[in-house]
Amino acid sequence: MIGRRGCLLAVPAGLGMLWFPAPARAGRQLEEPLADSVRTALSSAIANSAPPIPEFPDTASRLAYLRWLGAMSWRLRKRKVEWLERKEFLQTVWYESKRAGIDPGLVLGLIQVESNFRKFAVSSVGARGYMQVMPFWTRVIGDGDASKLFHMQNNLRFGCVILRHYIERERGDLFMALGRYNGSRGKPQYPNAVFAASKIWDFHDLPATERSPDPTRPADKAPAGPN
Repeated sequence: MIGRRGCLLAVPAGLGMLWFPAPARAGRQLEEPLADSVRTALSSAIANSAPPIPEFPDTASRLAYLRWLGAMSWRLRKRKVEWLERKEFLQTVWYESKRAGIDPGLVLGLIQVESNFRKFAVSSVGARGYMQVMPFWTRVIGDGDASKLFHMQNNLRFGCVILRHYIERERGDLFMALGRYNGSRGKPQYPNAVFAASKIWDFHDLPATERSPDPTRPADKAPAGPN
């Protein structure tokens, strides 16, 4: 039986059924000529090695982030079972998304479509990691070490910086920018898939009267344990 995210393959008796994840769904991001000013700006954005530690101007902003973290953690728990791994991943997604001026929900939707949250995913065309970044980007705006695309923060930083670059090239048109990110500019399948997935990760903060006392847990489905 073949499913959307993987396939079940029959094996010899006694071994039962094994689950093999499907290949990543990334397309071929195109290597395009970049103006020197653009290349310099992108290289600078990648090179900034600040750790992904969120900073907040006030307590209300921090509590809002913690409510987002709790809601996203609940939704992600089946894909990333360990709480600390899940927290680090979501914190980095939030940090890199905000740093690039992109909605974290859109980035999570893109990651779901591109790699289904698999850190070491490799597509048939060689795109790598969570956001399925093509290795040529490490040569164009990085230090040329494509193995770094399997490092979580590096991959998310490259992905968010590249997506921001495409959004600016398309004058804010997310549909066209997502198509360019996937190497399928102008075709609806990929942007529509990302938009649909991003709805799963959409977050609207609840009114104060409906919030959970613990900002790290969803008000309606607060689990008993660390998940």
